[in-house]
Amino acid sequence: MAAVATLHCLTGCAIGEVLGMVIGTALGWSNVATIALAVGLAFVFGYALTMVGVLRAGVGFKQALKVALAADTVSILVMEIVDNGVMVVVPGAMDAGLASGLFWGALAFAFLVAFVVTTPVNKWLIGRGKGHAVVHAYH
Repeated sequence: MAAVATLHCLTGCAIGEVLGMVIGTALGWSNVATIALAVGLAFVFGYALTMVGVLRAGVGFKQALKVALAADTVSILVMEIVDNGVMVVVPGAMDAGLASGLFWGALAFAFLVAFVVTTPVNKWLIGRGKGHAVVHAYH
């Protein structure tokens, strides 16, 4: 269950991260601004993916947002710290550009590391009835 929850989180984070990196790089933004956009979009898409399922269960928007915040905040936060940390420490990854294999390889590696680190966090949260466990009432 923790791996599935982490994969769900990774999907939203990856969509936001890639979109943020593409936009920031295309606009010639600094690494800090690009990372800030990517992190912001990762949270938006992570929450949105959870909210879609909860909204389909007939829950109102405000309650669905509360469920998404409770379910995903810690997971997304850990994932974002880890994957952006990996991107920053891989030499040249942030400056490689979108056409570079180094950029995409480092990003894929960052997502893998983030998945491995975040899965036990989600397992711990679910075991305590928190995190993604709060969404299960709506499935």
